[in-house]
Amino acid sequence: MIHSFWAYLVVLAVLAATINGIIGLVGKKEYQPKDFRISLFALIVTHIQLVIGIIIFFVSPLGLQSILTNGMGEVMGDSFLRLYAVEHPMMMIITIVFVTMGYSKHKKKLVSGPKFKMLAIFYTLGLLCLLSRIPWSQWLNL
Repeated sequence: MIHSFWAYLVVLAVLAATINGIIGLVGKKEYQPKDFRISLFALIVTHIQLVIGIIIFFVSPLGLQSILTNGMGEVMGDSFLRLYAVEHPMMMIITIVFVTMGYSKHKKKLVSGPKFKMLAIFYTLGLLCLLSRIPWSQWLNL
């Protein structure tokens, strides 16, 4: 359950960091310490979720056990199993890669415009990946 509830925080944090980056870029704002904290918070919560997700992948019957029990062919042929054993884990890892890249690249920029640009681009890509493979049917039943 912690993975599901923490996911709400992840979505909100990445959404806030994405919006903050876009507003900063479009509004030509000066990069402030709050902007750093927002992007750092999104980075931290996504990485905590990654650790929780990796643990779940190895202990859940829908993760690695599903692949070992059913075989990869059957998992890929079943949309429910494929979502939980392959699509969701891979897209969330890609999400975290985009968030990490955006955070790392923005730190190397010296002026506000390029900092916000890196955050806007990479956090938006991460947000899109994140939203694409959330198991919405389970989320909406919680």
